[in-house]
Amino acid sequence: METAAFLNNSGIALTSANRPDEAISLFRKALIMEPGNPLLWLNLGIAQQRIGDYEDALGSFQRSVRIEDTLVEAWVSMGLIYYEWELFDISEVCYHTALSLQADSPKTWNNLGALYFTEGSYEEARKCFEEAVSLAPLYYEALYNLRDACRELEDFRAAAEFERVLSGVCPSGPVGYQCGGAFF
Repeated sequence: METAAFLNNSGIALTSANRPDEAISLFRKALIMEPGNPLLWLNLGIAQQRIGDYEDALGSFQRSVRIEDTLVEAWVSMGLIYYEWELFDISEVCYHTALSLQADSPKTWNNLGALYFTEGSYEEARKCFEEAVSLAPLYYEALYNLRDACRELEDFRAAAEFERVLSGVCPSGPVGYQCGGAFF
């Protein structure tokens, strides 16, 4: 017998295996059984976001936080969608909400820094990237972004130091972080 928990776990596995299309139907089936389960809404939103269905993903994340407003990942995911849509004020609110719930999230600090960087607030961006790096010293994206923020602020000595650290982090990088040139 399929349970909501079994369907959820199967959906998570499919999403992790880069098969979010297949996962979506499992999450929807599980939600018929447990429509008030915020984690099912969150996981559905993550799968929808992975296929680029941002509007439905946003609706799923909003549903999850209406049920349980302390789901940090939902707030961060909403912040990313609003960022992509260039609704920076709303994105910032989402990131600050996430940080009020979990201040030690390097991903959230990095995303907030990327938002400030995009807006041209390089000093604020640098502070956020520094916080992300203080929480996860080998977080490639945050180091990369911090290097770029230092360059924008013309702190070339610090930028060179972060470039040196970056060269030691990649190509293998630490588990859980991926090397690349993206903000997120």
